[in-house]
Formats: sequence, C-alpha cells, structure tokens
Amino acid sequence: MPSALITAPLELAAPAGPRIVVDPPVVLAPMAGITNIAFRRLCREFLESAIPPEAQVRADVARGLFVSEMITTRALVERDAKTLRLIAFGPEESPRSLQLYGVDPAIVGRAAAMAVEENLADHIDLNFGCPVAKVTRKGGGAALPWRIELFADIVAAAVRGAGGQAPVTVKMRMGIDEDHLTFREAALRAQDAGAAYVALHGRTAAQHYSGSAHWEPIAELVELLDIPVLGNGDIWEADDALRMVEQTGCAGVVVGRGCLGRPWLFADLAAAFAGRPDRLMPTLATIAPIMRRHAQLLAEWMGEDRGLPDFRKHVAWYLKGFSVGASLRNRFASVSSLQDLDDCIGMLDRDQEFPRQILGQPRGRTTAMKSVALPEGWLASRGERSVPVGAEVENSGG
Repeated sequence: MPSALITAPLELAAPAGPRIVVDPPVVLAPMAGITNIAFRRLCREFLESAIPPEAQVRADVARGLFVSEMITTRALVERDAKTLRLIAFGPEESPRSLQLYGVDPAIVGRAAAMAVEENLADHIDLNFGCPVAKVTRKGGGAALPWRIELFADIVAAAVRGAGGQAPVTVKMRMGIDEDHLTFREAALRAQDAGAAYVALHGRTAAQHYSGSAHWEPIAELVELLDIPVLGNGDIWEADDALRMVEQTGCAGVVVGRGCLGRPWLFADLAAAFAGRPDRLMPTLATIAPIMRRHAQLLAEWMGEDRGLPDFRKHVAWYLKGFSVGASLRNRFASVSSLQDLDDCIGMLDRDQEFPRQILGQPRGRTTAMKSVALPEGWLASRGERSVPVGAEVENSGG
C-alpha cells in the first residue's frame, strides 16, 4: 500500500479558529452509553502508548478524535442536568469532540453557539446516522437526510452557530434503504454548508448493524467531494482500517463496535497507520487489569453505585472468546462494587492466550435487517423544510 495513504494526517479547518491536525486519522465513533469520559480516556491512552516518544512532543497534533456520546441539542440549550454531565471532558482531552443530535435548525444553531461561546468543545459533529426506531419514526437520525433541504438547513445552522471557531462535521449513513439512498446529495449539501468533513457509515438505516458494510459508497464520496471523507463500518481489526483506506482513498476511519471490550485496538491502529506490523494480542492476565482500570474510571466519574452497574455491559466484550464458566459470567453480570469486581477477576483463569479465532468477528449489536420506522408521508416530499413534530428524543446519549 502506498505510504501516503497511511500516513497523511487529517486536517479540520475552521475559518476563524485554530486548525486541528489529527494524526493518526482515527476517530472513536460516538456510541450511546459507551463513549463516556472513562472509555474515551482508556482508548486515548492506548493510542498514545503506541506513539513513539520523539513524535509525542508535537503539541499541535491531535492523537485521534474521541467523540462524546450523542447529545440532544434541545437538552443542551435547556441546560438539562444529565446532559451537562454527559458533555464533561477530562483535562487531558484535546481536542474535545462533541456530537450533537437535533432536528430544528434554530435549536441546533443555538447549541453550536453555546458550545463555542461557553468553551464546551473544540469540534462539533452532527448525527445523521442513528437507525433506532424511536428516532427515525419521528424523522430524525438516518431518516432526516431524505428531507434534504431541512438537512442542509441544520448543517448550515450549526456552522453559523460555531462562528468559524470550531469545525463542524457530519456523520451519516447511505440512506434509509437501497431504494432511498441519500449519501451523495447529502454529502454535497454538507460540503456546501461548510462541513469540515463527512463520515459515511457504509450501511443503510434498514441494515441497522446487519450484514456487511458497503465501502464502495465511501470511495464514491472521496471522488465527489473536495473536503475529507472518513469511512465507517466493519473495522474490526487495524488491518481492516488499512484496507478501507487502500480501497476507498478515505482520509481517515471511524471506529465503533470494533473497540468494544478492546480499547487496545487504538494502539493497533496507531501502529498500523505508522506502517508498523506490531499488534496487541493480550492474554487474559493482561486484560484483567484493563477491565479493572475501566471500572475504576467509571467509578471515579459516576460513583461506584452507578459506575459498576454501568461496567457490567462491557464484561462480555472483554471476555469474548475466553473460557469463562457460566456461573462466573453471571457473577460478573451482577457486580456492584470494585470489591465485587476484584473478587470475580480473582477467579479467572488468567493463563489463557488471546483467542485468535475471534479476530475479525463482529462485536456488539448485530441486529437483523428490517424496515425503517418513518413518520406517515415522510417519503412523499424531499423538499419539505418543516421541523418534524416531536422528533427530539427525550434524553441525550441515544
């Protein structure tokens, strides 16, 4: 593979703000209930651990982008307490990447302005990719780009709200289904509105998380746009990221489910984008303290009473492929304190090597393909600019 495809950093331009240079060009995808301050820190630490010491002195370079959970714009401008807690960033996080979800251009614009004026974030990402029924049935998420004028109004409002101080980017899917693809026109309109990059998940909303991602549309956008295009979908291993760059020419990759229970994937990605062959294959003895640190970070942020129950969903991902009995897995699934977790970890057979048979396998949700829930008459008109009634989801993060 030509080294230029691997090593070129990603540049995000904001007309009146500082230039953000991202190297390696790797983005942690926003995932509801996952990409909180604890998980972002863990992933960032692994990526930075794989950067050679002589390269770490470059303070002007961001080592990846680690995006927050999805934040609803209405909740943000109304200063909902839960939302304000979710947008917290650690002192080590730079740049601070905030993903916003909204359906009303006026509210989205106010949220973007608030993020900049109150110094809440350095980069704003807009969510047009969520396939969840509670979102799409009201015209939001992956359904919204079908109403192309409303979509363009929202992106433009965010860019205006940011006032040139922070780059605004767009994450989206290919469309509602194969008969209602939107990615080409939406990408062009996002570029015209001032988006700094477009990230494309190579699935339709109807696919949810089923089947295989289509990378060809990512390559189409690379040829179509003047701004950077990032690819998302089926990056389970670092070498998948290299294949995506080679096959599509994309300027960077967005990694979601592939890092669930494997925050060290970001160390592999840093090595891969630097042209190095080293990949981490941690034994269970190495993974156990990573699990402990993840839980500790959650406990520090949320308190043990909330942090340990939140950690439970990560256990199956960390232990995937390892020989762990059902009774012990059940105990892990009910931990409520760090001591509970320590007791469970102490019962693991830590002499197990990394289960290579799971490499390249999907992680997290693998829902079946299904029809997309849409508002009545949604497909009848693409030019409608009216804001869908009730399309704001109630809570941030999902």
